[in-house]
Amino acid sequence: MTGTAALTDAPYLLEQDEGQMFHFLNHLATVKVQGGPGHALSVVEFVGPKGFGPPLHRHRDEDELFVILEGEIVFRSDDLEIVGHPGAHAFLPHGQAHQFQILSETARFTCVTGSLTGSPRFDQMVSTIGDPISSPSLPTPGPIDPAYVAQVNDQFGIDILGPPPAPLD
Repeated sequence: MTGTAALTDAPYLLEQDEGQMFHFLNHLATVKVQGGPGHALSVVEFVGPKGFGPPLHRHRDEDELFVILEGEIVFRSDDLEIVGHPGAHAFLPHGQAHQFQILSETARFTCVTGSLTGSPRFDQMVSTIGDPISSPSLPTPGPIDPAYVAQVNDQFGIDILGPPPAPLD
C-alpha cells in the first residue's frame, strides 16, 4: 500500500510528500504513521521555516525521537542545548520539559512518538490543531492562539510550560 497514512495492521510505504498533510502552527506536518488502538508509535514529518519552534512543553506519557532529514535544529531541555544536522537523532523522554528551534532557512525532520500508557496521540493533536491540505506547502505565517494550543495539547497529554523560542536575528 502507498499514498496515505492509515490506521492499519498491514504494512505500507509512504514516499516523501505522501501522507495526511496539515498546515500546523505555521509549518507543514505530514502524518506518516497514525497512533491508535494496538499501535505502539506514531510518525509525523515536519517542514518548517527558520526560527520556528514550539513553546516549551512536556509530554506526560510519550517519548519523542526526532530524525533530522534536512537543515539544522537546536534542541533544548533544562540546561542542555544541542544542535543537530541531517542524519542526527535527538531523543526527548517523556516528563522532561523541552523545545526546539529551526536554525537553517528551512528544515525537514521526522518525529516518532511512543507511549508508556497506550497508543501515542501526538499525531491526533497535530490533526486536531492543523488544517488539512491536499498538497505539500508551507503556510503563510499567521497568528497562533496560545490558549487554544494549550487546551488541545492538554487533551493529548502535553503540558505547555512556556512561550515559543525567541525570534532568531
